[in-house]
Amino acid sequence: MSADLGRLLGEVGAVLLDFDGPVCSIFAGYPAPQVASELVDELRRRGVDVPPDLASEPDPLEVLRRTAATGDHSITRAVEDALCAAERRAVETAEPTPYSREVIVACRQAGIPVAVVSNNSAGAVNAYLSARRLTAHIPLVIGRAYADPDRMKPNPEPILQAVNAVGQLASHCVLVGDSLSDIQGARAARVSVIGYANRPAKVEEFLSARADVVITSMGEIARILTHGE
Repeated sequence: MSADLGRLLGEVGAVLLDFDGPVCSIFAGYPAPQVASELVDELRRRGVDVPPDLASEPDPLEVLRRTAATGDHSITRAVEDALCAAERRAVETAEPTPYSREVIVACRQAGIPVAVVSNNSAGAVNAYLSARRLTAHIPLVIGRAYADPDRMKPNPEPILQAVNAVGQLASHCVLVGDSLSDIQGARAARVSVIGYANRPAKVEEFLSARADVVITSMGEIARILTHGE
């Protein structure tokens, strides 16, 4: 696997990072199920009859998706605003992913552009990067389209936005992501993809989804970028 990773990184012109996973655990101190529950409470305050399966949904992004699917744009915007505020709060207690900083710094030292492509809000991502003094290393952040979750990954649109912004061909870019939506979006955008399996069950899942390489630690990328091995 390391040989495959080395070959892939040796040919890359830009690295695109998903945020929640490869860079940090955004909801480490403010759990995602709690955020999802608060979004459901927002729906109820606005008179929405929340079905039981949505009331117990642990993923705040899925609550946003489900809300948007109803077609009520005012309610969708309200949930989006509440989620953006929650994400800004969450980054204050987010936990950096081991070796994520080393990867980001090594890319810059190697002259490889880095961008974040996230289903989280750009405001939250930028707040995290600023607090961790990483803004200079990652000048480009493509976050969630406002109140339009259909444009989130696995939709390739945000990935292609990043590709265009870094001035590289899609075939010269690699996305590092920890979810099937990252892998599916990368495949659709025709960029290479490294599956970051931060849980053992993800290894086979990502291989089945045709990730180019699967890693279990960001340190694998950092080591190759720094030492070439």
